[in-house]
Amino acid sequence: MKLSLYYLLREPKIKLDKNPLLLLLHGYGSNEEDLFSFASELPEEYYVISVRAPYDMMYGSYAWYAINFDADENKFSDHDQAIESRDLIAKFIEELIENYPIEANNITLIGFSQGCILSYAVALSYPEKIQRVVAMSGYLNLDIVAENYTSNDYKNLKIFASHGAVDQVIPVDWARKAKPILENLGIETVYKEYPIGHGVSPQNFHDFKNWLQN
Repeated sequence: MKLSLYYLLREPKIKLDKNPLLLLLHGYGSNEEDLFSFASELPEEYYVISVRAPYDMMYGSYAWYAINFDADENKFSDHDQAIESRDLIAKFIEELIENYPIEANNITLIGFSQGCILSYAVALSYPEKIQRVVAMSGYLNLDIVAENYTSNDYKNLKIFASHGAVDQVIPVDWARKAKPILENLGIETVYKEYPIGHGVSPQNFHDFKNWLQN
């Protein structure tokens, strides 16, 4: 079956009438195999689906949107591409629900780096589609969230955010800004930092897994 994005799938080991979904969104310049490498460690009752971003950067690298540099080496994101990817992920979730026995009101996004930025954008733009977000090593970019997001109903959305305290790719200060904004919207948010760079430590993995099962 051909869906709008390429993906890898781990079927739930415990089959229910409908199973919850963990949708994994990789970082810039990576691919769907990156986060899927820990699929076997994730809770057995979930569908685990790792999706490939739509923009091909060659040599097995993909992006959710371009990151460009100007003449002064200032970095800026292509927000139009990011918004397209945001809506594509929302559409892809609908396709998954149509094609697999997925519990539509039990969907979690797990995003790393650029995938984290997209996870925030999808959840705040479409909170009726997403129940939980694990937001790792990224930040909340309100420029790519739907315009009317402040009037959305977030009572069913929960977020676990984490960041490396010595992240050299995305400064930890950027990540810290998310929690007060999310809590102001009424979203239950856990935020943790780990003594690492731009990555996922074993403790981080352990903590978000525990959070998922609460």
